[in-house]
Amino acid sequence: MLFDLKEAKKEAKRKIESCTKIEDLDQVFKEYLGPKGKIRQISLSLKKLPLKKRAQVGKEINNFKEFFEKEIAQKREKLLERKEDLEKEWIDITLPSKKIFLGSLHPLTILKRKIEKIFQNLGFSLVEGPEIENEWYNFDALNIPKDHPARDLWDTFYLKGSKNLLRTHTSPVQVRFMEKNFPPFRIFSVGRVFRHEATDARHEINFYQVEGLMVDKGISVANFKGVMEEFFDRLFQKKIEKRLRPSFFPFTEPSFEVDIYCPVCKGEKDCKVCQGKKWIEVMGAGMVHPNVFKLSGLDPKEWQGFAFGMGLERLAMILFRIDDIRLFYSGNLKFLTQFK
Repeated sequence: MLFDLKEAKKEAKRKIESCTKIEDLDQVFKEYLGPKGKIRQISLSLKKLPLKKRAQVGKEINNFKEFFEKEIAQKREKLLERKEDLEKEWIDITLPSKKIFLGSLHPLTILKRKIEKIFQNLGFSLVEGPEIENEWYNFDALNIPKDHPARDLWDTFYLKGSKNLLRTHTSPVQVRFMEKNFPPFRIFSVGRVFRHEATDARHEINFYQVEGLMVDKGISVANFKGVMEEFFDRLFQKKIEKRLRPSFFPFTEPSFEVDIYCPVCKGEKDCKVCQGKKWIEVMGAGMVHPNVFKLSGLDPKEWQGFAFGMGLERLAMILFRIDDIRLFYSGNLKFLTQFK
């Protein structure tokens, strides 16, 4: 009986195509080409055939082997590719899910919102102004003459090709508001200011200021002290000792610096917040200068008021115990994720 090559190919191909695993394919290979496989048995029986038939069947067996090995190799390649794909796609549903990384508010944003809420609860309205100013609002209207050192190029960023500049403080917001609104009013502003200063652990060329103004009849320093005491007690959520020191600002008279007793230590030398000085300067303030009222179109004999300004970063450094202002603008995730 001659080896039926055509029928054997059909049967072998059908079995190879039905394989879904490498193990199944190995079994089909053994069935045909294994030590006890079909082809092995036929090959052993060749010696019983006449020489002419033996040559014919041998040729058919060799043709089948070539066909079979080629089909096996192609199927194996497909199964291996599929196995790799499945391994890549495989998910162990018994494992706990990966923790989702959530972003957090920037520490300055956290403090800014807190300060805004405190002042709004104290009856102050939030107002805004442009970061690009002119000399009138940034200097002249605030009683800062042309020969004042604040106008020096080393302190102020002037914009090339124009008479405008980047505001050095948020006080221009007060002037702009007084020009268009009639007292009484209580306002505050939070915004960026820019100064040409050397950058170090305590200074940056770009920082935030919190500015406030209260104008009414009969306003005195006592009103300012009451507002500031309430503000700092709410900000630090405890009673904070404060003091006023005489100072000078062109736009206020009298003027004073506001210090708070270090809320972290009791004057310890290694304190990162006060460096052992106990008192920390946090604010400049004073009664609005009569000239500022006049330049804004208000009668200083009828209206009185106080103004104040403080650095948002300085308060954040105290509140969060941060010893380098540059960390706020570094974009360092290890630093920022602490405030989640």
